[in-house]
Amino acid sequence: MKSTSIRRAVVPGIAALVLALSGCAAGNDSGSGSSGSGGSGSGSLSGTLNGGGSSAQESAQGAWRAGFQSANDGVTVNYDPVGSGTGRENFISGAYTFAGSDSALTTDAGELDKATARCGGAAPIEVPAYVSPIAVVYNLSGVDSLQLSAPVIAQIFDGKITKWNDPLIAADNPDATLPDTTITPVHRQDDSGTTSNFTDYLEKAADGKWTYPHDGVWPIKGGESGDGTSGLVAAVKAGEGTIGYADESQVGDLGVAALKVGTDYNMPTADGAAQVLAESPRTQGRDAVDMAIDVDRTATDAGAYPLMLTSYLIACQTYDNASDADLVKGFLAYVVSAEGQQAAADQAGSAPLDSSLQQEAAGIVDKIAAK
Repeated sequence: MKSTSIRRAVVPGIAALVLALSGCAAGNDSGSGSSGSGGSGSGSLSGTLNGGGSSAQESAQGAWRAGFQSANDGVTVNYDPVGSGTGRENFISGAYTFAGSDSALTTDAGELDKATARCGGAAPIEVPAYVSPIAVVYNLSGVDSLQLSAPVIAQIFDGKITKWNDPLIAADNPDATLPDTTITPVHRQDDSGTTSNFTDYLEKAADGKWTYPHDGVWPIKGGESGDGTSGLVAAVKAGEGTIGYADESQVGDLGVAALKVGTDYNMPTADGAAQVLAESPRTQGRDAVDMAIDVDRTATDAGAYPLMLTSYLIACQTYDNASDADLVKGFLAYVVSAEGQQAAADQAGSAPLDSSLQQEAAGIVDKIAAK
């Protein structure tokens, strides 16, 4: 199946996931009237905060909603999981007060510059909020386990390997009985941070078998596709012999391949993703409030899982409206707090931020203020 291509309009109205949230988070002593981290305090804020973007964050956003509103009232936060690309566009346009994105703002087409202009000339804040492995998922009767190397995955999605019993797949799976079934790759239809991370992995780890630059838009015309994480998962489930890629927390009962890392084959784990993130360098040339990370896709340490995403929250350092500043600061402070990170881990199976990253993100969020 191929879903119809629909890009959501860049408008302030947000219809999808409405999260009734409120209050402010721990570590906020700016005098804005904020309460505690979600675990204590009654909250004194009111109003509506509009955001959206990453569909991979959807499950985690539900956990953040539950934890944050359990001790706070008076605030409604709307989060629409329209995909990372549309989320960034809507933030830049001003339709969203904050955005979630599975890839950092890029310098391509002036995206980072546009976000800086939207934020009054100051660099936008980008803090990691959600760390999760990306699973290579498949639907193939009679095959309960599968091992794949990055070069083989690249050739499958590039249409160079077309049968499940191809000798290159068989070489990764010497003990498996593979059928002569046609492979149907499924990609994301929307501008997706998951696609950006997946193609970045293929570009860097596939030994030259992937010849396209990494991008949030799928680089190959045609083929099967799904809109958003749920759409891709549904498309893979709907067809025999299909293969796709999705945030591991949302793959359901689909088969999940183990990826070759060094000489081992590793299944996606939150710990493996967190291990890679902690050892990866920062993206060069970024402002001090921008925590964009250049993920090491060629990590080979035991247990590492380099096919992963770091999903960011994007906001401005200052807002014209004091209520907007307080709401963004409060919500983001809860999300990056130790409590918020553990809530997402329990709900979505994500990896809590390393303590040093968590403290750095909290310090950056604490700088948000009204002009």
